[in-house]
Amino acid sequence: MTEDAFKVTIHMVSSLDGIIAKRDNSVSWFETVDYYERGVDEQDPAEFLKTIDCYVMGARTYEHALELSKSYGRAYGNTPTIVISHRDLPVERKNVEIYSGDLNKLVNERLKPSYKNVWLVGGAMLAKDFIHLKLADEIRLSVLPVILGDGLLFFNQIGRELALHLKNVTAYKSGIVELHYEIKK
Repeated sequence: MTEDAFKVTIHMVSSLDGIIAKRDNSVSWFETVDYYERGVDEQDPAEFLKTIDCYVMGARTYEHALELSKSYGRAYGNTPTIVISHRDLPVERKNVEIYSGDLNKLVNERLKPSYKNVWLVGGAMLAKDFIHLKLADEIRLSVLPVILGDGLLFFNQIGRELALHLKNVTAYKSGIVELHYEIKK
């Protein structure tokens, strides 16, 4: 896949044991105090976020992001954001759209003509749907240096084997390791 080609990247942050959310949805475990001396400095978040053209997320992720924005500010800025839901959710910004239709149509008729770099940023069920429908091109998993022991698993009940190609591994000074995989189709 060329760098200019359209792609859907599933991005997730997890603990070493594959947990993406604690039962109470707290995110205190995101703030790592580890230090890995051979790691690289993290990329400037503002510069990196400029490379993402559109976000796609599930309703629970969106509701959690709205709640967190009260304390941490808006994570997705003014980037177009599509929330997949059949529920009537509050929309506080003009760049947010609620979508409840066919995912194939969303990707092929709406996203592909308008964007190059689309990130699916949550949750596990939506990632599973994109994988099953063969709509995702990459998975970027940021593994934090913590074992949570209980919570929502990222890859729970995928139900099939999925071949991946490792594109890159980056270990950061914070102890976070980013695994970047291409999904073999």
